[in-house]
Amino acid sequence: MKNEYIPFMSKILKVIKHTEIEYTFRMEYIGDVQPGQFFEVSIPKFGEAPISVSGIGENYVDLTIRRVGLVTNEIFERYEGDSLFMRGPYGNGFFLDNYKGKELVVVAGGTGLSPVRGVVDYFAKNPSENKGTTLIAGFKSPKDMLFKDDIKSWNETIDVVITVDSAEEGYDGNVGLVTKYIPELKINDMENVQIIVVGPPMMMKFSVQEFLKLGIKEENIWISQERKMCCGLGKCGHCRMGETYICLDGPVFNYTKGKLLKD
Repeated sequence: MKNEYIPFMSKILKVIKHTEIEYTFRMEYIGDVQPGQFFEVSIPKFGEAPISVSGIGENYVDLTIRRVGLVTNEIFERYEGDSLFMRGPYGNGFFLDNYKGKELVVVAGGTGLSPVRGVVDYFAKNPSENKGTTLIAGFKSPKDMLFKDDIKSWNETIDVVITVDSAEEGYDGNVGLVTKYIPELKINDMENVQIIVVGPPMMMKFSVQEFLKLGIKEENIWISQERKMCCGLGKCGHCRMGETYICLDGPVFNYTKGKLLKD
């Protein structure tokens, strides 16, 4: 019987730098995993941190990690060929079947692009499996952009809107919040279009409001409460929102349930 508390050792296959504080660690992993799920990554004597799956490949998972504290600082000292301890995957992710055969709009803010990267990548590589995909992704500034190579390749098969909160004079890209671009969307099937929103709480709140204004049904909207993930098992209680444990019941929720979650 598998002991959920005991981590396994995973080899770092590749380290990809995005910004000064955000790297993707490609970790050796064999098993089932979904976009939106997460692993606990740990280093003895330093602790552990919940990290969303940002990519899935043959015998590996990508974990995009932001350097924000003791554990992640130590992780950033590891290189290709080194190993980290992991346990998981945990939580409910994004089921790709929910979006097949339908239009899909993904709105992501900052590191919120990480847990939905697998969904976007799948439909960018398999565009015939749905009726069109649009990604709206927002970052603080051009230097904070993640997955630049992916975005370049996604542009070839899906509609991609990248925007930044602010930029230096001379920047020729979009400047503004992601909510600015939602009313401009051209959606053919308002009844069945599927929406995914992931990012900071206020960004998710106002993005969902814009979709509801368009007349999109609540049951067609999906959100991720990935920022509330903690031990992965619901035992520590830190992920609890009301009677719901994000680690167990989420982090991905249909908005009909997600709107009821309160700290």
